[in-house]
Parts: sequence; structure tokens; C-alpha cells
Amino acid sequence: MSCFYPADILLPKNASKEDMQKWAVIACDQYTSDEEYWEDVKEIVGDAPSSLNIMLPEIYLEKDNTEKIEKINAKMQEYLDNDMFEEYKDAMIYVERQVGDKVRKGLVGMVDLEQYDYTPGSKTLIRATEATIIDRLPPRIKIRKNAPLEMPHILMLFNDANKTIVAPLEARKDELEVVYDFDLMKDSGHITGYLLTKEMQQDVERALDKFAEENDGLQFAVGDGNHSLAAAKACYEKDKNPLNRYALVEIENVHNSAQEFESIFRVLFNVDAENFLSEFKEYTMQNGMGGMQKFKYYKGEEEGEFEVKATAKLPVGTLQGFIDLYIEENPEVKVDYIHGQDVVKKLAKKENTLGFIYEGIKKDNFFDAIIQDGSLPRKTFSMNEADEKRFYIETRKIK
Repeated sequence: MSCFYPADILLPKNASKEDMQKWAVIACDQYTSDEEYWEDVKEIVGDAPSSLNIMLPEIYLEKDNTEKIEKINAKMQEYLDNDMFEEYKDAMIYVERQVGDKVRKGLVGMVDLEQYDYTPGSKTLIRATEATIIDRLPPRIKIRKNAPLEMPHILMLFNDANKTIVAPLEARKDELEVVYDFDLMKDSGHITGYLLTKEMQQDVERALDKFAEENDGLQFAVGDGNHSLAAAKACYEKDKNPLNRYALVEIENVHNSAQEFESIFRVLFNVDAENFLSEFKEYTMQNGMGGMQKFKYYKGEEEGEFEVKATAKLPVGTLQGFIDLYIEENPEVKVDYIHGQDVVKKLAKKENTLGFIYEGIKKDNFFDAIIQDGSLPRKTFSMNEADEKRFYIETRKIK
């Protein structure tokens, strides 16, 4: 049984390469502490139609986003009223994303939210890979609640060691209609989308059926965008709107050589760095289960390396467990989850800031870990570097 289907996909109509470059914007949960990045995006987009106008970068999240969300939903409706989109009925799109010498390959379609459950230990066809942070859902739910459109930055992984799905599509891509082909903004690479034939869609669905049988009922593991998917699930559970039963996503083979797992690092703000480091080491000394884990830290111009006793299977679990306890006692301290070592080092130069870098999970045992452990510590890993994340391109009507 597959839970991945063709969707009625919307793309900007008659858009040039330059139009598409302004339309496509990186996922909302990237560069969450780098305002300069988003100011550059605003300058690039200007007054042009853009997905920037129908999404809310998390760097701008406030306690009350009502006005921003109303503007987002109004802009979505404006784009629809102005007949801005070409609709591709019952479509799947084969995507090639090139960054440097790497080419990542995937398929855009929709998944059935009835087959998704983010509860640790769930046995649904679609499972979360990391703990869902419930207090991150309300802004996404508010946006989707009255939104006439959805856009995907959700990436899901399937376990196709023999490469039976994407390789045949790649071999026949010259036969397919190209629906977009352009350079992404801010040197984020090139992307091309190809419209699958009905025959190819059926081949994909048949091949996907096998993976659930071979992976303890697990067909897809959510790689990126788990909170957006959880918000979509929450909206569907509330209104049972048939359109909301599905969510637009991109699926990728975890065995694609260009699909790299990157650690998500931690940066603490408003923190007494010396106190945190001292208490972290003391905590692990008292609560460690055996075995040592290495961490690099950065504060101001200072950097260093140390080892602690493991309190969790992965270094990120050991660190996150203590961060949670520390913030309970020191609520003025804030934590951000950072993609890219250079960003950690840059942010850690700020006053009263402390950054950590450590080794992450390997993708070779990724599916086994999800099956055995249910889920990983929250914000354990990211697929690829920040500028390689998914850009908003496709949309779908949900009202």
C-alpha cells in the first residue's frame, strides 16, 4: 500500500527564468538567526510575485503574528484571483537539484495524512524522525487554517538501496516536459522539474508499495519539515476537509549519494558560557552511562574541545538533555538550532553567546534507528547544508 499520490500542482504561469528565481524562496525554518540573509531576499524579490509573500520566515516569528498571517492569506488569494498559476492536474514532478557537483533527485506529489503520526513509536506508513516540538506548531497551524494554498518544504525519505524508482526516471528525463529550469537565488544552485507521464506515475506507486513490506511497515521517514507536516495533520484532524487530508511533499531516496546528513548544532544566547560549560561537565559526570562523547565549543574569539560521559546514544541527545534542564533554571537563556558550522562560529562571536559542534547520525543506519528507537532527539540532523535546503516552488489548493 502506498500513501504517495499525484497532486493538482500549481506553478507560476508563463514565468521566465528570472521570474522563477524571484518566486522561489528557501524554507521558512532556515537562517533563523541571520536577518541579513532575509533582508537580501527581500531586496532580490522587490515587488515581484514571490513565495516570500505567502510564507512566514521563522526569524520574524512574534507572539502575535495575526496581522502577518492575514496578509499572507490575502496575498495567496490575490495570486489565485489574478490567475497567476498554471495547474497540472494529477501530476508528479521529477526534480533535479544541483549544488556544486552534487545532484539531488526527488519526486513531488502528495501524501495521505491519515497515514502519518508523529507520536514516538507509531507504526504508520509515514513516521517522524525526531521529537515534534508542540509549541512550534501554532504559527504554522494559524497560517494553514485559513490559507487557500499550501507550499511544500517537506522532504521525506524512502529506503531504496537498489535505486529502483529514481534511476529509471533519470534515464528517461529527455522524454519529459520541463516545467521549470532555473538558477536559485543567492548562489543556491540550479533546479529542474520534469512532468511524469501517467505510466511513470504508476511505476512509482508500484515500486513504493514494496518499501513498507521491507521496513516494518515504514514507507517514508520525514527528513525535513516535520513541524509543517504536523501542522497540516492538526488542521485536517480539526476540519476533516478532504483537500486538507493530503500534503504536498518531495520524496527522495536516502541512498542518493548527493543526499548528505548534516548535524544540526546548538547556539545559546544570553548565557554565562563558563557557568554552562562547568555545569554541563558536572552533570554528565554524575549522570553519564559510560562511553565518551566529544564536543567543540565557540565563545567570542575562543574555541576549545572537551569530552563528557554520554547520557544519550548520540552527542546531540546528551547536549540537548542538559540544555533543557539548564534553561528551566535559567529562562533568560535562549537556544537556536543551526545548520552549518560557519554559521555557529559567526553567531558565537556575539557577546554572551556559546556555540557547539559535534558528530551526528550516519544515514547508513538511519531507517534501522527509526524502526528500533521510534524517534531521535529533536533537531538531531538536517539533510544537507542550509543553502541546499528545499525552496518553495510548487503550490496546491487546499480550500
